[in-house]
Amino acid sequence: MRHLKAFHVFDVAASCSSFSEAAQQLNITHGAVSKQIKTLEAYLGVALFYKKGRNVFLTQEGEKLKVSTRQVFTVLENTVNELLKPALHTLEVSCEPTLTMRWLMPRLSGFYESSGIDVRLSTAGGAVQLGTNGLSLAIRRDDFECHRDYYKTSLVEEWVGPVFSPDYWEKVKHDLGSITTIHSATRASAWQNWQQMSGTATDFTHHSQQKFGHFYFCIQAAIDGLGAAMGSYPFVMDDIKRGVLVAPFGFVPSGCDYILMSDKANLVGEEKQFADWLVDNLSQAIPKC
Repeated sequence: MRHLKAFHVFDVAASCSSFSEAAQQLNITHGAVSKQIKTLEAYLGVALFYKKGRNVFLTQEGEKLKVSTRQVFTVLENTVNELLKPALHTLEVSCEPTLTMRWLMPRLSGFYESSGIDVRLSTAGGAVQLGTNGLSLAIRRDDFECHRDYYKTSLVEEWVGPVFSPDYWEKVKHDLGSITTIHSATRASAWQNWQQMSGTATDFTHHSQQKFGHFYFCIQAAIDGLGAAMGSYPFVMDDIKRGVLVAPFGFVPSGCDYILMSDKANLVGEEKQFADWLVDNLSQAIPKC
């Protein structure tokens, strides 16, 4: 594969706040990181980062590439670990893409360190067929009709609410009618549903809109100050704690839960350990009212 090294440098840099931090992790110079990123941008014909102050941030194209490189290098790392440690315990799990990227993956190394179980992730939403390609568990939002009689474990009640970058909120908080609402094709009625559940007096349904094909990009657009996105709390809780996002209207229950699906009534072994870990950790993904 052409520019494999550049893709690896990008993947590390995409998770850092500066090229200097990426250089330290890769044990190379700042200039070497910058050169690899420029090589990749020239090859792809798009900008992947932009500067804001001393930090670097991903462009929309960079965010899209990050999703793919993280999946590719995770698969590569898992395969290498399997070859190096043939006896390594593995678990095949399907999880919704945004929950994977914004909640599960940042915490998965902790599960591996405590259990020695290697979780191999595939990303998908909605209906799932367990047993295919060794797939034994699936994490879903229970907003779809399941045509198979799987066992379901409730992981956490979903809470939702509008999220803003701090700078954008300061700009619009005295003129709520100027807020641009960010919408996802995968949750087209998210704003309307939230307005009904929250009972807010402000009508957001007729505001100017930005639309993206995937929920993941909506949250990133809010971080970049393009408008306000409807945030599912597990997806935004880390950014709120870091001060990257604010939620001035708070959160309300969406009426949905995140669930774990399996084809066994009683989980044992690696599956039970992972299920217990999910329940323990997702129990913290409820906002403090």
